[in-house]
Order: sequence, then C-alpha cells, then structure tokens
Amino acid sequence: MRADPPGPPVRALPGLLRKLAVDRLGMMKDAADLGDAVRVSLGPKKLYVFNRPDYAKHVLADNSANYHKGIGLVQARRVLGDGLLTSDGEVWRAQRQAVQPAFKPGRINRQADAVAEEGGKLVALLRAHEGGGPVDVLQEVTGLTLGVLGRTLLDSDLTAHESVAHAFEEVQDQAMLEMVTQGMVPSWLPLPPQARFRRARRELYRVADLLVADRSARMADGEPGEDGLSRIIVAARLRDRRPEQVRRMLREELVTLLLAGHETTASTLGWTLYLLERHPEIRAAVREEARTVLGDRLPDVSDLHRLSYTTMVVQEAMRLYPPVWVLPRVAQQEDEVGGYAVSAKADVLICPYVMHRNPRLWEDPQRFAPERFAPQAVADRPRYAYLPFGAGPRFCVGSNLGMMEAVFITALVTRDLDLRTVPGFRAVAEPMLSLRMRGGLPMTVSSAP
Repeated sequence: MRADPPGPPVRALPGLLRKLAVDRLGMMKDAADLGDAVRVSLGPKKLYVFNRPDYAKHVLADNSANYHKGIGLVQARRVLGDGLLTSDGEVWRAQRQAVQPAFKPGRINRQADAVAEEGGKLVALLRAHEGGGPVDVLQEVTGLTLGVLGRTLLDSDLTAHESVAHAFEEVQDQAMLEMVTQGMVPSWLPLPPQARFRRARRELYRVADLLVADRSARMADGEPGEDGLSRIIVAARLRDRRPEQVRRMLREELVTLLLAGHETTASTLGWTLYLLERHPEIRAAVREEARTVLGDRLPDVSDLHRLSYTTMVVQEAMRLYPPVWVLPRVAQQEDEVGGYAVSAKADVLICPYVMHRNPRLWEDPQRFAPERFAPQAVADRPRYAYLPFGAGPRFCVGSNLGMMEAVFITALVTRDLDLRTVPGFRAVAEPMLSLRMRGGLPMTVSSAP
C-alpha cells in the first residue's frame, strides 16, 4: 500500500503556517529539512512539497497532464484571467500554439540588435548618474526589459507605459495576500490593498486595450504581423467571434505576456548585478571577457556563445535566485510520486529556490560559483536539479530571449560601469509571483576602471 509522505510534527505546524504568511522561503526551507517529500495538512487541504529531481520530473514532465496550475497562480487569475501563465488544458494549448512562433530561436536571434541597442540605452541612462547620488538599478533594468519586450515581441513602444511595472507590483501583492488567506478576504471589502489592486487592474487593462487597438489598426492597413501581439490577436478572433469575448481574451493574454516578458528578466538582472558587486573577482572576469569579445561595440547574435563565462554567471545567479522560485500545481487525480501517495485535488509544490540550494545536489550551495555551469559540470548533474525556467510542456516559452537579454546586458553594464551598493544595503529576496528584490537596488555609478 502506498504511504503518505511524512508530515511535520504537530508542534511544528503553527510555525510553518506563520511562515506561510511572513516568510515563504523560510517555510519552504523548513519543509525541505524534513525530507525530500513532505505533506502538510492545512485543515481540509493537503499540501505536498517535493524536493528531488526525479520527483520534479514526474510532476512537471512525465505526468504533467495530471497537474494543473496551483496556489498563487490561481489567485493571480483575478487579473491575468486565462492567460498563458494561468490557463490549463485546451485553452493553454491554443494560446501556446499561437504565440510559440514568435519565440522561435531564429526569430529571437533576429532581435539581438534590438536587445543590444536597449542595453546601450541603459548604460547611457546609468552613466548620466555618474558621480551623483544612488540610482535604483532594479527600476532602471525593469524599464529596459519593458523596452525590449515592446520591440521584440509586441512591435510596440512601451516607453509611454511606465505605469505597467508598478501596476504589476500591486497585482503580485494581491495574489500573495489571497494565497496566504486562501481567498477568505472578500475582494469587495474597501481595504487599501484591494483598492490598489483594482486601480492596478484598470491600468493594465487600459494599456492592453491601447496596444491591441494600435496593432489592430496597423494590421488592417496591411502591415505584416510576425510578432507575438499580432499572433494572439489573430488567434483570439479565430477562437471566438463575439467582440466582448475577444476583448477579454486579448486583455488577459496580453497582460500575461507583459508580466512574464519583463518581470523575470528584470529580477535576474537585478540579482546578477548585485552578486557581481559582492564578488569583485568574478566581476573582473566578466569585464575582461566583455572587452575581449566586444571591444567597444554592442553585441550581436554571434557573440552570445562567445560570452560563455558571462552566461555561466547569469546561470549561477538564477540558481541562487531563480526568478520563478516555486512551481505550484494541483493534482487532478490520485497519483504516486516516488512511491508516495498524492491525493486528488491536493496542492503540490516544486521549489527551485530550495532545490538549487540542496547540498546533496550542489557542493557548498550558498557560494556564488559560476564554474558550476561549465559544460562537464552540467553533464554530471541530474537534469531536473536546475529549474530556473520550469520544465516539461510548460517550460518557459521566452527562455531564449530572456537569456540573451540577461547575458548582453550583464556584459555591457559590467564592461562600461562600476556599480556599488550604498553603505549598509543588504538585498532581501521577496517571493512573489517572481523572486524580486525587496525595496529595489540602490547603487552609485562610476566608469569602469
């Protein structure tokens, strides 16, 4: 007979529940300390946490059809609706099929110049603060990622829509509130977080409507549409002829693309630049590689494989601070994972943040060591020990663009600038829909030596 995974001692449950509200990363680490498979009972609900690569493989790939999107993402549906990030089944498959061609490697490679140009603009923007007070580098790289997203995937100018980044912060705050309270706080209550969320949702929908209207007008004038926005417009009109339904679908899918297309890359860049500042010898190696490979020019697509050490640095930053820190699922039917029984409708969590720090998988896991991603080291490691982009059918569709963007920007900024955190600053990881840096990243700017 299949056994349930072990659970925490009864005396440990209050501490775990408290951490669900105030220290989600701490809760996941505490659960992992109990074993590779842990069951936590939250009243009538069961929560399973799996911390082994083969268990992750089963849930995310081998039997992925049995595991739909779960806790956290379910709550995000209030604004994202049935977008690519939150949908399941046939709806998800249709959305993925519609947008996939916009992310093909060949098309993404053709966008390398746009990524590099936006990187050059970021360097110039930061350089304008040279010798002055601190600048929030995280805010600036967020603006960069929105600019790249607009040029590469939406064929639209997002510089006039800077409100989007702040609106998404409010959306994530609300999603986490609803996750922690299990939806027990009614959305209609006149509480400040609820009011901020409603304003943020209105703003995101307003921007989405403007972008769709502009792109639709250009398509009607005969402008070809190979970008992601054009593809989801065409697909939505094919799936439903009713104008209001089409409008709803386009809002949900575009808002999802806006969130997923900039938030995770901005998070990765923030953590990478922070870690490089904390490790001067690694920063010096990145700078030397950038100057050797690029000289004083912007990168092009042929440089991506030549910036090999910078790529390893970005990969190691995503190991310590994976932008998608948890992969939540809900079991549709009973299942067995590693010999343990999983009940139907149970919440299942795979936590890359914890797995990436498992000492049985990574030597000295707290250390920032880019050489972990040298080719031989990667070949010797279990495939599902490293999950910065998820895995299985839901593997991040934008991973190639995200990596190109992170590598190019890291190389350009490090080559040209010396960024220093303000005295006393310590980065704190804030686990929302992505693993963002709480309060931004204040740094002073000077020219690189």
